[in-house]
Amino acid sequence: MEQKNPIKRYQMYIGGEFVDSSDQAYIESINPASGELWTYIPKGEKEDVDRAFQAARRCYESEEWRGLSPTRRGRLLRKLAEAIEDNAEHLARIETQDNGKLYREMVTQLKMIPSWYEYYAGLADKVEGTVIPLDRQSVLNYTLREPLGVVACITPWNSPLLLATWKMAPALAAGNTIVLKPSEFTSASSLEFAEIFHEVGFPAGTLNVVTGYGHTVGDLISKHPLADKVAFTGGTETGRKVAINAASHLADVTLELGGKSPNIVFADANLDAAEAGVIAGIFAASGQTCIAGSRLFVERSIADSFVDRLVKRANEIRLGDPMQPDTQMGPAATPGQLKKIEDYVNIAINEGACVSAGGKRPSQPELSEGLYYHPTILTGVDNSMRICQEEVFGPVLCVIPFDSEEEVVKMANDTEFGLGAGIWTNDLKRSHRMARVIESGTVWINTYRASAYNSPFGGVKNSGLGRENGIEAIYDYMQMKSVWIELSDEISDPFTVRT
Repeated sequence: MEQKNPIKRYQMYIGGEFVDSSDQAYIESINPASGELWTYIPKGEKEDVDRAFQAARRCYESEEWRGLSPTRRGRLLRKLAEAIEDNAEHLARIETQDNGKLYREMVTQLKMIPSWYEYYAGLADKVEGTVIPLDRQSVLNYTLREPLGVVACITPWNSPLLLATWKMAPALAAGNTIVLKPSEFTSASSLEFAEIFHEVGFPAGTLNVVTGYGHTVGDLISKHPLADKVAFTGGTETGRKVAINAASHLADVTLELGGKSPNIVFADANLDAAEAGVIAGIFAASGQTCIAGSRLFVERSIADSFVDRLVKRANEIRLGDPMQPDTQMGPAATPGQLKKIEDYVNIAINEGACVSAGGKRPSQPELSEGLYYHPTILTGVDNSMRICQEEVFGPVLCVIPFDSEEEVVKMANDTEFGLGAGIWTNDLKRSHRMARVIESGTVWINTYRASAYNSPFGGVKNSGLGRENGIEAIYDYMQMKSVWIELSDEISDPFTVRT
């Protein structure tokens, strides 16, 4: 009888070593496509968090890390980029097993990640200070940009390594050290990444990965006195707690939080392109993305026919094993997330919404053990309903007709969120007008879900604070110091302020 391979038990990565948690306890990680246990993740506690921060602080203060020139830091980041590229397919398989997203999406994502490290590797030695032209010519005053110290990175389960990279690449390029806490549901790829990081040759303690539950390890990390900055991606309510924790010791924060993004289709749009963009915006990644275009506003003159197209397309989407190339939508990532999706759809129905597509779990026996939910389209909704105001994080699209540009702007902005927005129109003037008045950190026109290492990303209102990606991100992981040098031998009156 063939023996199955034993289930892997991961270790945390602290101070350049792979170690068990302090109490040697584990969290079971379930493959959402099969419902089967596939690996064990260390369940960290306070002692592990303290060890990680102490290791990160020692490394930050060491000559081995602090003595590296920015150029040499950049070289290490380039080596890391090459190592990730070499292991992209392996890491993508791990993430698919962990969160159920399509392998073809994850492998594309993993092959993109090296570009972030290469970009910030190039920026590492391009950060410059300035000389201040003081009125007093006998004094030289200049500024230095220096790293903050230890950066705590807390990441969600939907794109673990990509969203960690958005934080770690600029933080490392700036000269900080890192304590990374991935989601308890999807920690395996971060621990696999730590093995790759270790082989590249960074000083021990540059990166530390502590795994465990958010309400314990995540809470301890965000309030730890050795955290000089906390960079968090996740839900808005958790983000508020992270900000409060960080404020307790005056740590800086970057928060990339929830969204309820509007996707707006005008009658003059290329409707084939708009259809594809709307489908990708809500059903790609099973809707489990903060920028999901979950509110669709369609100009009334085309609303019925456009919805018919979407319903037909949604009903044809192939659910199945995310590792298979012909699968178009995978499962929800966790049992809790699946229940949340079901609950929100039921709430919407009770409030008067009509289910035009989906609205239930699939009946196929081969999908019964996985966490699958049909692509769902709800019509007859009002923008004030909970389904239109609260983040579902699942494959659920709400459709609302509109009559005028002014009306749709008002509805699109009538939300506590402001992360992303899509506009579909062939009217150039309208596209610029809309881009200016939509309250959102990103506006896509005739496209959706696009991102790049050199373009800033972040939200307004309750969708977050700060921006990730782009040149400015490296400055968010630095602080400015002003240096004054008296060049004259003249002794000044100690009781006179010199200006």
